Amino acid sequence: MQPQGYGQAAPRGLDSTFAALADPTRRAILARLASGEASVMELARPFAMSQPAISKHLKVLERAGLVSRGRDAQRRPRRLEARPLAEATVWLERYRRLWEGSFRRLDALLDEMKAVQPRREPAAQRTRKRRR
Repeated sequence: MQPQGYGQAAPRGLDSTFAALADPTRRAILARLASGEASVMELARPFAMSQPAISKHLKVLERAGLVSRGRDAQRRPRRLEARPLAEATVWLERYRRLWEGSFRRLDALLDEMKAVQPRREPAAQRTRKRRR
């Protein structure tokens, strides 16, 4: 595991999950698998790429644990594995709470500044008053 700063290390699986999710084709494959299992040919259909190219993407997803391969007679359907996504969500949730806290403090500061600051007239009204 590589250090992630502040004495914490991210699980190795998390690194492979984010690396796999970095590609839009792989994210689209996962989105399709969220609605049910599919064969390689079914997964390749909406893309303008070869079946071997889709297979390479599937291998990355399989190594990350995001996709598993089943066996149904001659078919080898792929299915979505949710656990790595759940682990990524838990990791991201810590930062979401941090960002929300920062935004709440910023909102409070802006509200405080609005209450203290005298209301200014728009520039167009100030210009008209000077001309009179």
